Amino acid sequence: MKRNLLASALLLCSGLVQAASIDVYRDPNCGCCHAWIEHLEENGFEVTDHVTPHVVALKQQLGITPDLRSCHTAVYKGMFIEGHVPASDMLAIEADSGLRGLAVPGMPIGSPGMEMGDRQDPYEVIAIDADGQRQVFNRH
Repeated sequence: MKRNLLASALLLCSGLVQAASIDVYRDPNCGCCHAWIEHLEENGFEVTDHVTPHVVALKQQLGITPDLRSCHTAVYKGMFIEGHVPASDMLAIEADSGLRGLAVPGMPIGSPGMEMGDRQDPYEVIAIDADGQRQVFNRH
């Protein structure tokens, strides 16, 4: 009995430690941003939702170029997450990866938060390193 109780307590604590914290910045009028936040929460993220009309200024501050932009921006593990990046891709990043951020430019249909029935447009998750170099991180 004590062993089962201890094991349960350890599992509970390990789940709490593993929860990923993320800050999401979005415009108050965006519906797909809220859907993306739900996707994150369903995948174990603890989301702090910042509703602000100043998302573009944040993108500029973080160095997110216009060609990489989408409707919302997040900060996770010290890097930016731009647009509808799947939670699985974010969880695959190590804290010391050397990446400045991940981006899904635009709003591809079928990406998390942009679901429309069975339609799934192909899209890429772009990784941006500290020097601004880009490479495809994942294809969906």
